[in-house]
Amino acid sequence: MKTFQYKVTDREGNVSSGVLEVVDEKQAANILRSKGLLITALYEADQFNLEAFAGRFSKPKADEITNFTRQMATMIGSGLPLVEALRILKSQSGAGMKPIIERILSEVEGGSTLADAVESSGGGFSSVYVAMVKAGESAGVLDQVMGKLADALDKQREFRSKTKGAMVYPVIIFFAMIVIASIMMVFVVPKLTAMYKDFGAELPGPTKVLMAVSDLAVNYWFVVLGVIAGAMAIFSSWSKTEVGGLVVEQLTFKIPIWGKLRKDIILTEFARTISVLLGAGIPILDALNIVANTLGSRVYSAGIKQAAVYVEKGVGLAESITRLEMFPSILSQMISVGEETGKLDTVLAKLATFYESESEIKIKALTTAIEPLIMIIMGIGVGFLVIAVIMPIYNLTSQF
Repeated sequence: MKTFQYKVTDREGNVSSGVLEVVDEKQAANILRSKGLLITALYEADQFNLEAFAGRFSKPKADEITNFTRQMATMIGSGLPLVEALRILKSQSGAGMKPIIERILSEVEGGSTLADAVESSGGGFSSVYVAMVKAGESAGVLDQVMGKLADALDKQREFRSKTKGAMVYPVIIFFAMIVIASIMMVFVVPKLTAMYKDFGAELPGPTKVLMAVSDLAVNYWFVVLGVIAGAMAIFSSWSKTEVGGLVVEQLTFKIPIWGKLRKDIILTEFARTISVLLGAGIPILDALNIVANTLGSRVYSAGIKQAAVYVEKGVGLAESITRLEMFPSILSQMISVGEETGKLDTVLAKLATFYESESEIKIKALTTAIEPLIMIIMGIGVGFLVIAVIMPIYNLTSQF
């Protein structure tokens, strides 16, 4: 997108100026002429304009996109023209969303559909979002589709916040343990070990291990950090490959509690997204191909794409799901009921609610299991430190 400044004269001779963010100069000229304006000057604006520069790097937050969607649904449902609704939202939006709406508005004024404008805006709108907007425009029910989309985004955001919120306490404790251990290794242990060396006492094994670790942390910390950073970089690069990603994900699914929680989260997103897409009138085959790329799981993405192949060959969705081992039997059974009753979107919405409640139960179980695990790890660490520090003192006192 490029920014163009312009000066125009209307039919009454009034002169005005402004800024347009469009693809090229031709599009800018078409937009101005379509309004019955005579162009007296049109040129590309300074690319280093501070607001435009900030807009290129700021991305809208999830709640901003949700609010934009809900407000659009309300305005369009009230009979307000699309262009006018976008102009109002642009004037009311914050720094993150305003440049995105400007791009969408420029595209729409240039003759583009809302779906195409949203897709090319660079605002982080998902393929599900674009597909639903396109379906709403085609069927003439854009306000209803935008309303459903806003509800789905709200539920998705609330569910993800619960999942992240449950992990805050364990993460804080984990980093606190690292900080305390680092302080002990760098500041406390060296003073104790220096005292033991002055006495010339024979040090037990745990104390020697503690001294070695402390010496490594004090004198070779840059080597330790380099090795850790290198290992993390290598692992990150490997996990992004097709084989590495599949291996990491399959290992993740085998972790007690967490693996099942991860599966339930994926199934929640799958059921909710398919339900919303079908409710918007999108064919089941298109819905499967769209959702396959939005779950963030290579295993389930491959499974859904395979299910789409079966559906394309005339197999029902329930039967297609049954052939894939990563999906539980209750999912195929409920989908079968939905196909028989003709209410597949409603059944899938209920399935999403079921898996969401299952996920919340597992989140509570996970946090309950993590707390004693943290206490055990802390107990082992503290016990090792006590033994490593007290045993030399005991040996020294027993010599007198």
